[in-house]
Amino acid sequence: MNKLYVGNLSPSVTVEDLKQLFGERKLPLTDEVLLKSGYAFVDFPDQNWAIKAIETLSGKVELHGKVIEVDYSVPKKLRAVEKLTGQTFEDYSFKVSYILDMDAAPPLPATRNRRGGRTSREQDSQPGTSAGSLAHRQKQQDFPLRMLVPTQFVGAIIGKEGLTIKNITKQTQSKVDIHRKENAGAAEKPISIHSTPEGCSAACRMIMDIMQKEADDTKVTEDIPLKILAHNSLVGRLIGKEGRNLKKIEEDTETKITISSLQDLTIYNPERTIIVKGSIEACCRAEVEIMRKLREAYENDIAAINQQTNLIPGLSLSTLGIFSTGLSVLPPAAGPRGVPSVLPAAYNPFLGHSTQLGGLYSVPPASAISHQHTQAPEQEVVYLFIPTQAVGAIIGKKGQHIKQLARFAGASIKIAPAESPDVTQRMVIITGPPEAQFKAQGRIFGKLKEENFFSAKEEVKLETHIKVPSSAAGRVIGKGGKTVNELQNLTSAEVIVPRDQTPDENDEVFVKISGHFFASQTAQRKIREIIQQVKQQEQKHQQGTPVTHHSK
Repeated sequence: MNKLYVGNLSPSVTVEDLKQLFGERKLPLTDEVLLKSGYAFVDFPDQNWAIKAIETLSGKVELHGKVIEVDYSVPKKLRAVEKLTGQTFEDYSFKVSYILDMDAAPPLPATRNRRGGRTSREQDSQPGTSAGSLAHRQKQQDFPLRMLVPTQFVGAIIGKEGLTIKNITKQTQSKVDIHRKENAGAAEKPISIHSTPEGCSAACRMIMDIMQKEADDTKVTEDIPLKILAHNSLVGRLIGKEGRNLKKIEEDTETKITISSLQDLTIYNPERTIIVKGSIEACCRAEVEIMRKLREAYENDIAAINQQTNLIPGLSLSTLGIFSTGLSVLPPAAGPRGVPSVLPAAYNPFLGHSTQLGGLYSVPPASAISHQHTQAPEQEVVYLFIPTQAVGAIIGKKGQHIKQLARFAGASIKIAPAESPDVTQRMVIITGPPEAQFKAQGRIFGKLKEENFFSAKEEVKLETHIKVPSSAAGRVIGKGGKTVNELQNLTSAEVIVPRDQTPDENDEVFVKISGHFFASQTAQRKIREIIQQVKQQEQKHQQGTPVTHHSK
């Protein structure tokens, strides 16, 4: 990443001429020199030599009759910014800057046209994306790398007059924020790096190199680990079942990885520290794998949220609060570590993330919800299975917690008696419309995590049963299992329709759903859609009306 641009070259200049020039001034080039017509690209072993080359040669040395230019290898648009700044025209002096998309002003609210499509303003409102599909915009989401660095190295990372941080920004095409003014006296400071995954990794490597050099210069003997900050909601999927994901990363990268305790989390600090120990090269390899897992978990949650808002008709997201702890499933808008730009009142996976300008994580606004449904929503029954030892926490002292939860969600919540003394799970029966189901189940998931019924290395995954008409079971499975497989791929939940079930007195059978909260919710809503389609078709057949399919 220490590539330099050498410009204003005579057509007669050769690769050997360039190597000789740099060699005479004792500037150690790597073997690769890429010569084009009138310019060249050269590589240096580190940023210090690159800076020295610029200071020694640019505008000061003549080669084959022309004074050469030496600068960082950057895209043409940034080079144009540098060349235009300071130029004069009709007594005016240009000052030109390049504004990254992530710094752009927030889009103005846009209305939908009559056909339900997006306006041109809304299409252009997502930074870094075109007016493509929702999935395309989600893939372009800015997911920053958050590092924690010792305060003693912050000055070296910034550099004299900010030269070093500018160098990092230019070479990696990243936006690097060092939150050095917050948390005065703290031993460590957070750094947020906004870029492509490759840009974030390159900036991370440069920062690690700088810290190591500073440690060597100041005779610091302790190893400098890489510390990555990650929102608690994403860490479970990084760790994986029984720690398998983390173990694989450790083995593949030859590092030792530990994660800070859940006890360190507060309403103001929902992030955990991932500590990676090993050589700089090994730590940087681990960073790539860790961030890949975190981004994947984040994008899955965003997809689930957008699906959820479309799948529950009439769901008023502005009134939803889920977990009593205030710790959200998705990262809140924030700047420095533990200082959200707006403190979350209660857990709300939708609000406070998409609407905050300059948020730490840029989350697309949830889709608009139609409120044209005047018909009272249908009552649904869900059977949620929780660990037996968690029953007391859900009920609360003298039943206060379960009563409060029922009032909050607008649902009936009952815990079924244990079938035997040694059962490991108890069934919670939740009755209510879709919005009530979402709120009640969400708070139960949150309560189990809050009360540590799942370890730091586990994500809260529960089994849920819903009943479907026996006539709809085949539709849920699909031909050759196609529908149920698609359901599992779409929602990340495990969906099982047990074979050889005997329908109950209402001619219904169970469908089992296992997964984390959003996965389970999305699967439930998709299955309810299938049930509704089957019921509508049966009603039309009973009325003698031919079944027709309308495309939207």
